[in-house]
Amino acid sequence: MRIPEASRSKLATRNVDLVQAEIAQEKAAALGRVYARLRQALDRLQAFDAAQEPGDETSREELLAAAGEALWFYVVQREACGLRDTDRVLHELCIPREVQLRMGLASSRRRVATG
Repeated sequence: MRIPEASRSKLATRNVDLVQAEIAQEKAAALGRVYARLRQALDRLQAFDAAQEPGDETSREELLAAAGEALWFYVVQREACGLRDTDRVLHELCIPREVQLRMGLASSRRRVATG
């Protein structure tokens, strides 16, 4: 017994729509996860700066590198979702210029050290 051609076409279209909806949900969830990671990295940097403990520039550089990497992941995920207005988002999220300048993958040595 075979499914009629018209029914097969409707079933295929419905399946494609379901898969596309699931992909969109996963993209949105991934964007939420990388945003949380970015927010956490920025909060750690802000807390470090608020503590005003001079002389620990190595730790601050590590925090800047982590924030820059988190920002990079966020921007890439936004673009994967079709959201391309990066400059506006950087402004709205008040991303410090020094974090923007470090946007990209942190050194592999630091990633290995922190897990």
